[in-house]
This record gives sequence, structure tokens and C-alpha cells, in this order.
Amino acid sequence: MAAEAGEGASARSGRQAEARLRIVLQRVARAAVRIVGEEGPRAAGQIGTGYLLLVGFRSGDAESADQRLAWMADKVVGLRLFGDAGGKMNRSLAEVGGSALVVSQFTLYGDAQRGRRPSFIDAARPEEAEPLYQQFVALLRARGVPVETGEFGAMMEVELVNDGPVTLWLER
Repeated sequence: MAAEAGEGASARSGRQAEARLRIVLQRVARAAVRIVGEEGPRAAGQIGTGYLLLVGFRSGDAESADQRLAWMADKVVGLRLFGDAGGKMNRSLAEVGGSALVVSQFTLYGDAQRGRRPSFIDAARPEEAEPLYQQFVALLRARGVPVETGEFGAMMEVELVNDGPVTLWLER
């Protein structure tokens, strides 16, 4: 039994090391993002029922990015995280007429194992991450999901009302 647990942990850490796309998905009653600027915050996007998606990219392996992004878009759209008439999580985003608020979040690849200041060396550089971010947003829209966004690379304020709360960590 202990060997099985060890094998499972090592298989999980191997998959985690390969991940190039991370999303923290939160089911929300509503969410909004504002861009912080010198003249104060300005509204960027807001949604009602749906998902707040904090999205981060790791550098490397651009060849399989299309497959990873498509897989993740399908996963997000197909997840059954909303309650049915019986109160069970059995309905998808489309079934409840929900939306997605997608916010870029390079800090999802922060490493705080050593010291007091995280390292972000594993996070994709902006010139690599921004096209992936835009492609992911386009894939969600192509699947019929109304999508609002923040502004890539900007300092933002994100406000949300969790529904549940329901929060998932997705990697691919």
C-alpha cells in the first residue's frame, strides 16, 4: 500500500512538472475586474453566474500548446459544476447560461519553496504567454461561452462572489 501511494505521488509530480497551462477555476455568482492605472481603476470586464478563470502559462513546448489549450477549453466548458433541480452538481456552464471572466495570472507558476520571495522563472515570458492567453479566450468564445477579460500584463483588481464555494485547480 505504501509503495502504491509513493508511485501515485511520483506520477502526480511528473504530470505537474509537464504542465504548461494552469487554471484556478472559481464558480461565481458574479465577478468583475478593473485595471489599475494612474487615474484610478477602470472597469474591464464583469460577469454574473459563471466561472472566474485565473490562467497562467509555463514557458516551453509551443508545439503542443494548441492541443493543451483546446483540451482545457473543452474541459472548462464541459465541467458540470452547477446544481440541477436536485441540488447536485450536474449542469455545465452552457446549461446555466453562464459566462467566463478570464484573467491572466503569471504568479500561478511562482515557486516559493526557498526564501521569502517567490521565483517566477517557470512562468512564460509575456511575448510567449499573451498569444496563448488570447488563443484560450478565442477557444472559449468559439465554444459559445460569453467571455469577459482583464488586460494582459496590467495590474488589476479582481472582485468576486464565490458560489459554493467551488474552486478547482486544472493543469494540462
